[in-house]
Amino acid sequence: MADLHIQINRDKGGIAGQIASELRDSIRGGRLAPGTRLPATRDLATDLQVSRGVVVEAYEQLVAEGFLVSRVGVGTQVTPKTAPRAAPRQKTSPRPRPVPRASSAPVCGPYYGHRPTSPDLSHFPRERWLAAVRHVLTTVPSEAFDYGDPGGVPELREELAGYLRRVRAADVRPENLVIVGGVAQGLSLVLHVLSRQRPVRLAVEDPTSHRQVPLLRRAGAHLVPVPVDEEGLDVRKLSGDAVLVTPAHQYPTGVVLSPPRRAALMEWAYAGDRVILEDDYDAEFRFDRDPVGCLQGLAPDRVILSGSVSKALAPGLRLGWVAAPPDLAEAVRRARGELDLGSPVVEQYALAHFLRTGGYDKHLRRMRREYRRRRDALVRALAEEVPEVRVKGIDAGLHVYLELPAGWDEMGTARVAQELGLSAEPVGPMRESAGPAAVVVGFARLPAHKALDAVRGLKVRMSGQNVD
Repeated sequence: MADLHIQINRDKGGIAGQIASELRDSIRGGRLAPGTRLPATRDLATDLQVSRGVVVEAYEQLVAEGFLVSRVGVGTQVTPKTAPRAAPRQKTSPRPRPVPRASSAPVCGPYYGHRPTSPDLSHFPRERWLAAVRHVLTTVPSEAFDYGDPGGVPELREELAGYLRRVRAADVRPENLVIVGGVAQGLSLVLHVLSRQRPVRLAVEDPTSHRQVPLLRRAGAHLVPVPVDEEGLDVRKLSGDAVLVTPAHQYPTGVVLSPPRRAALMEWAYAGDRVILEDDYDAEFRFDRDPVGCLQGLAPDRVILSGSVSKALAPGLRLGWVAAPPDLAEAVRRARGELDLGSPVVEQYALAHFLRTGGYDKHLRRMRREYRRRRDALVRALAEEVPEVRVKGIDAGLHVYLELPAGWDEMGTARVAQELGLSAEPVGPMRESAGPAAVVVGFARLPAHKALDAVRGLKVRMSGQNVD
């Protein structure tokens, strides 16, 4: 049985998170080797003089992230490594054949503008952001506004690395980060680099965002759809050189990648010298529990993490990042320099200041509470007025996935919802294979007090029934 040597600060609070962080660091550092059996939750709680529930919460968090496995009769162990940490690079690869999709064009609503995953921009922290910009313009030396490192200003990379380690359980250093103009550009740059040696057969979730498909193809990827079920991407059906996943909150279905699937995905990547592209698009907005840590923290030599402030602050800021293994991060940085010489520096310095002074965390806490209220109001209204509509996915993010009852077609439902002021899109155009009729509805811009009226309007328009 392992001696864990866990240090906790009782004055700091968040004891379960501290225990999880200590164990995570011990696993990454090699002090807790693969297969090591951990103490029973009751025993560890006694040693640390905390309640058993606190230890259970910490263990469950690490099981969800893939660092631990728990089995009846065996106990809790550090996840065994079933594949080497690196595999020989394949010398040859058969030329991939493009896989057709039903449609790559948006079919409902404009390509640009409001989407089901758009945040409420009326809550953008204008005053605090203005204060950050003023701070930059009054303190940053003039030389900082010259052509700089295309990988991003060092101050922002430093702050982001600390934030991602603290909030997303990432294993990242400033030198492994590249600042980009959002996740879309980050994915494009990564695929551009990966496809220089040979075309990339990229596995993508089915269903997936139809807006990403043209972008991925233009970047040189040949797409291989892989089904998604209630546990996330079906790893058993994976093929290709790389895979793009949304493990914290799959779009559009809203499911989270299960611990067994996480482990299987890691094994797939190591066994075939493959890479995982992780889109961490709205992971900060988990309402029912702490967010599950990113995949990158589990395998930083195999996972390329992309994120942005588009959901937390505003898409129009066009500020994002890529965290990649050192050699790939350097290649992405060079590609960024060849493309457009890097991102605007004032905004980068402003975001660094916003992170450093706690403004970003404060804004996230506020919006997390607000979005939870709005989601709860929408889900409650649906349950009361149209219980035959099934709400799927976890309690998270900025959108809900709705399976429709008989007689409600996707296109008609989405069109009516849009006419009622909701952001909605049909799921059919996002699928390669057949599936139940469903729509995606954004709730971020739907005030809680208006949810019932919106759902009643949808019910009347779709069913023709009168509402008392």
